[in-house]
Amino acid sequence: KNELLDTVFNAGAFSVAALYVSLHTGDPGANGANEATGGSYARQDASAAFSAAASGACTNDVAVSFTGMPAATITYIGLWDAVTAGNWLWGGALTASKACNAGDTFQLPIGDIDASLT
Repeated sequence: KNELLDTVFNAGAFSVAALYVSLHTGDPGANGANEATGGSYARQDASAAFSAAASGACTNDVAVSFTGMPAATITYIGLWDAVTAGNWLWGGALTASKACNAGDTFQLPIGDIDASLT
C-alpha cells in the first residue's frame, strides 16, 4: 500500500518486475497468509498474463495453471512480486471454492482473474 501511495503522491519509483499468482486455503488477509502447500504446488509466473488496464481494471488473457496440487480446498488467489517470499500485492476470494485432490491441476481460465481500483 505504501509503495503504491508513494508512487502516486510522492513520485516514488515502485515497480513490479514479475508477477506471480498464489492459491490460498483461507483468507490471505493483508499479508498473503494461508497459502497452499504440499504436492508440487508453486506460485505461477503471470508476468505476461494480463491485458492492459482500462477503466481502472484488468483481467488475465492467458490461463494460469497449477499442476501437482496437494489435496486442499482453494478459496482465494493472491498476487506476489516473487516466486517465493516477496511482497504480497493483491488478493481476492474465488467466486466458488474449489476442492482439489492430490495430483490435480488447478486452472484459472482466461478472464477469471479480475483486478480493479475504485
